[in-house]
Amino acid sequence: MSGSQWSLEEHVEVDAAPEEVHRVVSDVRNMGRWSPECRRVWVPRPPVRPGSRFVGFNRSGPFVWFTVCRVTALRAPAASPDGTGEFTFDVAVFGLPIARWGYRFEPAGEGTRVTEGWRDLRTGRSARLAGLLGSVFTGTKPERRTEVNRAGMRTTLARLAADFSRAA
Repeated sequence: MSGSQWSLEEHVEVDAAPEEVHRVVSDVRNMGRWSPECRRVWVPRPPVRPGSRFVGFNRSGPFVWFTVCRVTALRAPAASPDGTGEFTFDVAVFGLPIARWGYRFEPAGEGTRVTEGWRDLRTGRSARLAGLLGSVFTGTKPERRTEVNRAGMRTTLARLAADFSRAA
C-alpha cells in the first residue's frame, strides 16, 4: 500500500441535536440505510457498548463479504463537557485487522456536525494478505480503497443528513 493515504475524514451538518444523531448512528443496525457498501448489520446483544461485537454484511456490485467489528469507543455528547460525542469501531476479516471507522458528533448551531473517519489498519506482516483478501472479496484493489471509501463516506453522510432533514 505504499503511496496510499492511510486515513481520511469527511463531514456533514445535520439538522438534529448531537445526542439524537449519536443515538441513531451508534445503533449500527441503521447503517444499511446509509452506506453504499454495508447492506445489513447484526448485533448479537443490542445496544452496542465498548467491547461489543457486531457483524456487517456488505456488497459492492457482484461482490459480497462480511466483517466482524468491535466497538472501541462510545461516548454520548451529554457525557462530554463540550457536548462532543464519539462512536468508533474496528473492522476485521478472518481475524485480520482491516480498518478503524469512527464518528464524531459536535454541536453546530442548532444542529450537529458529524465527522466520519476511516483509518487503514492493514499494516505489518498481515497487510499483504489483508490487501489480497480485500481485492478478492470486495473487488477493490488496496490502492483504490481510499478513493472508494471517500466516495462511500460522502454518500453515507448525505443519506444520514437527508434522513434527519425529512424527520425535522
